[in-house]
Amino acid sequence: MGKLLGHSPELQSVLRAARLVASTEVTTLILGESGTGKELLARTVHAESPRANGPFVAVNCAALPEALAESELFGHRRGAFTGAVDPHDGRIAAAANGTLFLDEVGELPAAVQAKLLRFLESGECQPLGATRPQSVNTRVVAATHRDLYQDVEAGRFRADLYYRLQVIPLELPALRERPADIPVLLDHFLQALARHHDLPAPRLQPDALRCLQRYPWPGNVRELRNTCERLVVLHAGRTLTAGALPPEIQQAAAAAPRANGFRLPAGGIQMDELEADLIRQALERTGGNRSQAARLLGLTRDTLLYRMKKYDLTEAPVAASASAVPA
Repeated sequence: MGKLLGHSPELQSVLRAARLVASTEVTTLILGESGTGKELLARTVHAESPRANGPFVAVNCAALPEALAESELFGHRRGAFTGAVDPHDGRIAAAANGTLFLDEVGELPAAVQAKLLRFLESGECQPLGATRPQSVNTRVVAATHRDLYQDVEAGRFRADLYYRLQVIPLELPALRERPADIPVLLDHFLQALARHHDLPAPRLQPDALRCLQRYPWPGNVRELRNTCERLVVLHAGRTLTAGALPPEIQQAAAAAPRANGFRLPAGGIQMDELEADLIRQALERTGGNRSQAARLLGLTRDTLLYRMKKYDLTEAPVAASASAVPA
């Protein structure tokens, strides 16, 4: 099983919090968009907890048929309902002394939400058809890509269960929020998938890497992995420029704002007017202090003086305060 990769501060802060959570028995709710790695984070919490030697049982709540959801989680006795010819322990009991991961917990039916709340509060699990509950020592880690608070407000999710689940929330950042991790992930997936398919890994030229870093990755790490597999299979061993990337990635990357957020207007700009205006703004912000204005613009003082003369900006603005004296 893989692990969450990346050195960005956004990811590392979540991993540090997860390690602290792992040492306790506190119930945890993992938040994040689809494809960000919520199950991997849940496995990290389990692996670094005192329950690491116990089972880790993952359940996709969105895939549970509503009529069988209660039985799947809590189990049933023989004859509890039509078709229950054999007893079934349920996923909570299967995760005893370990961790139960409830992915997409917001999809649970209302009746099952009530029963899950009781289990979280008492540790008691009553299978369908049983006359009395049984104590089960299972830790629950839940996850969702939805805004559960909005679901609570709309009456789709129990408020008491929401607050019981998110004692300590852990929110995974979207991949577009940590672009510095994209080269690490690309290298990992290209090499791993090349080994899996017994093919030479493709190599990315700098322009291809820049394009992949500008792409917003709506499917997050899962989408990036799938893209890497596509590149390995279709371009094994080749050196790839941006033009070899999937067209949808090229188009979305070209339309994405640059790192500084500035996008060229459709009608173009006048560079001289823009540069002169930025110099005026820097001088106004620093009260006419040319050395400080140069630092704001990333210029040397001599370069700033040259450009001020070029645009006839030799008269510095009046200082914003008595303490701001032009250099």
